[in-house]
Amino acid sequence: MGDKVVNNFNNTASSRKWFKMPHTYVILIFLVLVAAALTYVVPAGEFDRVEDQATGKTLVVPNSYHEVDANPVSIVSIPKAIVHGLVDSADVVFFILIIGGTFEIISSTGTIEAITGRVARNFANKGRWVIPIFITLFSVAGFTMGMSTEVMVFVPIGIAVARALGFDALTGTAMVSLGAASGFTAGILNPFNVGLAQAIAEVPMFSGAWLRIILLVCLIAVTSLYLVRYAGKVRSNPEKSLVVELEREVENKELDLSNLPRMQVQHYLTIVVIVAGFATLIWGVSKKDWWMEELAALFLTMGIVTGFCARYGPSRIANEFVKGAKAITYGALIIGFARGIMVVLDQGDIIDSIVYGLSTVVGELPGPVQVLGMYLFQNVMNIFITSGTGMAVTTMPIMVPLADIIGVTRQTTVLAFQLGDGFSNMILPTSSALMGSLAVSGIPYQKWVKFFLPLMCMWIIIGAVLMVVAHAINY
Repeated sequence: MGDKVVNNFNNTASSRKWFKMPHTYVILIFLVLVAAALTYVVPAGEFDRVEDQATGKTLVVPNSYHEVDANPVSIVSIPKAIVHGLVDSADVVFFILIIGGTFEIISSTGTIEAITGRVARNFANKGRWVIPIFITLFSVAGFTMGMSTEVMVFVPIGIAVARALGFDALTGTAMVSLGAASGFTAGILNPFNVGLAQAIAEVPMFSGAWLRIILLVCLIAVTSLYLVRYAGKVRSNPEKSLVVELEREVENKELDLSNLPRMQVQHYLTIVVIVAGFATLIWGVSKKDWWMEELAALFLTMGIVTGFCARYGPSRIANEFVKGAKAITYGALIIGFARGIMVVLDQGDIIDSIVYGLSTVVGELPGPVQVLGMYLFQNVMNIFITSGTGMAVTTMPIMVPLADIIGVTRQTTVLAFQLGDGFSNMILPTSSALMGSLAVSGIPYQKWVKFFLPLMCMWIIIGAVLMVVAHAINY
């Protein structure tokens, strides 16, 4: 009997070893191969497109889908597609490298240690209140200026605060990125997804905000409770952290609350530079349409100025910058590999075919289920078109006429779009917002999926309920 138990145990252990989660790069390359295989199975096709004179956006012409000559992607073309993906996402990749270098310079000054140490002392007995505060704060940036990819620059601050309060890097990353994701999904005043979708659907811009406010409150509440529960477990027993290996690597950097460093002139100057830099970021993004090139230049400037404020010489600044960029290279390159998936689908001319096929399926569903079919359609489409603006101009011209035919209001159609555009961004390996945040934090993608998947299911259920309610009240 004892031998049988031992044998069963050994078999279980062997099975676990055999089913060990592959390396993130292996997963991404496998997905590239799947995308290439689809180019042999899915008929190539495309929609006609026209430029909207009012918005300047290129819109899909409804009922214009037609097949084109097949252009399957061969296996020998896959390495080139991956390199093409790296080139296409070069702005994001180098942005992340610059962020890594800049925050290494800032971290080396001791400023973050001094600030977060005092935060830890002030919130020593009520630290979990920081989580809903951060989530709410970043949700505002999400539903106003559409913060998504930019959120990665705030992740190091969230991690520093979380660790100072006895939590882990996963908590710090989540309370920043999920806060922004909640706001982005609600999209109350977001011109980049809801505003554009409503313009295409020809409904008043930002109308129907009351239901989106309810959505935001639900997302903040559920996300806060989920994260507070996880953070409490980690604080009680650090071994329960999903990223315990990562936390062990930084144990020597833990703050000693009994011996907090005093704020010095260089720390105050660094804070001034950081505040001025982020204020400039918000102004540039909201008023001047800044994107990766301008933001990267801004953070590079912040790093250099911070170094001089700390009385570093040019060589010390350069050394710290290279150290930070080197540490983040693994995660930065992941974004380029993930982009290779979209490159293959685009080269095979099957993205429009997938859109057309899914929209046709939705039209064939029974009446009461069609609204949920639209919701599912937009979630699936986000796998192939991760840009909110891109998905709006691709799917909305198709879904609006379909909604008119099946008796779904256009406002409900916009709601289906925004929910589909937001929820899955926090789990898709093709999402630059997610992969960028994980790159900055050093959290493996597999660990994030294990953490976030239950919460995503809750988000999807909330979205489904709101879709049914919206349809029932002719929203």
